[in-house]
Amino acid sequence: MHLETPAKTIAKSKEEVYNFLTDLQNFEKLMPESIDKFEILDEDTFLFALSGMPQIVLKRKEQIPHEKVVLGAASDKLPFTLSALIEENNAGTSEVTLSFEGEFNAMMAMMIKGPITNFIGTLSENLTKI
Repeated sequence: MHLETPAKTIAKSKEEVYNFLTDLQNFEKLMPESIDKFEILDEDTFLFALSGMPQIVLKRKEQIPHEKVVLGAASDKLPFTLSALIEENNAGTSEVTLSFEGEFNAMMAMMIKGPITNFIGTLSENLTKI
């Protein structure tokens, strides 16, 4: 299953956006208002829980300086990745696209498509406010 947000313009340089996203503590600022829990587990891993949803543990999987940050599920039960692709717009602004990639059976995909789409949409929207 592949989901992607429309590119959002951020009033920060590529480098500033990349530095913001590589500091995992900043993901708490991007979370929806319905967040119940957010905790840094180590320098590459954090967990969060939204109301009515199970806890999710994300681990930094890949980072390409000033271009891309990839987080993935720490558990192999539900394998997925969340990627932020950063492109320079012009002096002082950049565009960020979030994409979600996961391997789920048809039933699971149908159940989670809406909530995941809303979740990455909220992350993307909140990124414009940094």
